[in-house]
Amino acid sequence: MKKKENSFKTFVGIDISKKTLDICILTEGNNVAYLKETNDKNGIKAIFTYLKVKKIELVSVLFCCENTGVYTMPLSLYLSEKQQSYWVAPAIEIKRSKGISRGKSDKIDAKDIAFYAMTNLYKYKPYALPERDLQELKVLFTEREKVIQCIKQLDTSSENEGFYGKDILKSVLKINMSAVEGLKKSLAHIEKRMKEITSKNEVIKEQMSLITSIPGIGQNTAWYLIVTTNGFKNFSEWRKLACYAGVAPFEYSSGTSVKGRTKVHSLADKKMKSLLHMCALTTIKNNAELKEYYTRKREEGKPSMLVLNNVKCKLLSRVFAVVKRKQPFVNIFKYAA
Repeated sequence: MKKKENSFKTFVGIDISKKTLDICILTEGNNVAYLKETNDKNGIKAIFTYLKVKKIELVSVLFCCENTGVYTMPLSLYLSEKQQSYWVAPAIEIKRSKGISRGKSDKIDAKDIAFYAMTNLYKYKPYALPERDLQELKVLFTEREKVIQCIKQLDTSSENEGFYGKDILKSVLKINMSAVEGLKKSLAHIEKRMKEITSKNEVIKEQMSLITSIPGIGQNTAWYLIVTTNGFKNFSEWRKLACYAGVAPFEYSSGTSVKGRTKVHSLADKKMKSLLHMCALTTIKNNAELKEYYTRKREEGKPSMLVLNNVKCKLLSRVFAVVKRKQPFVNIFKYAA
């Protein structure tokens, strides 16, 4: 729920852990109150009971917490149902806004979150839970990654052949083969369910079709882009997504003496960056336009990784173009003279 910044009079900072919530309630005049509740529906209800007892109007309350992944879900679900204003802020941004600090406790963290919400209100962006299909797709994609990783780890057992006797490895490899077969069946079930969700949801189906129309971008990358961007609602332009993915270059200079080379930042979604890297490698092999671009820049003396990074940015710009226009990618390069 979006409200004017000056309408918030009470700021509730919530430090979330697996089982508990540490709550700091900051009211006008910098009056502070602390609560500690369980991280479930009953614990969250207790916060609202306290606010009611203190006669604090809910319309003037802004809840703020860090993004702790799945531990944030009970709070997000409850606040969304109640149509309350709440802000899920990046943990690193809250941490760096504190300045120099010594020591740490959940109580102090809750207070820091409440003060962050109050002092950085101009940055406030209402949080909205992704729709159910996107939530399920995200969970399924995560499980898919775990299963693939397990299969890769079990496949390394074959490296023992030739070093141990066959009689020693026979039983181990038999068990290993059975486990891999089970995991591959699970992987097939996961992918089948992901395709079912995609085919039934018209918006996701359309976005998948549009994204995969771009040469070099496959089904898995398209799924990850959709669930990470909340159906492209969380990013207004491709440059912001490029920054999030860690492929946007930044200048490094200061005064007249520091003239560092332009480079990407280490803060990034590593999975998205990895997927884009594989897409870029595929693209420069199979797409005539970007293959020509890559070859030309390398001949100019540009480093290969720099040019590949440029290709990643071009792919993201194409993704946003097709999604926003709702038109599939058209390869006009083949019509060039």
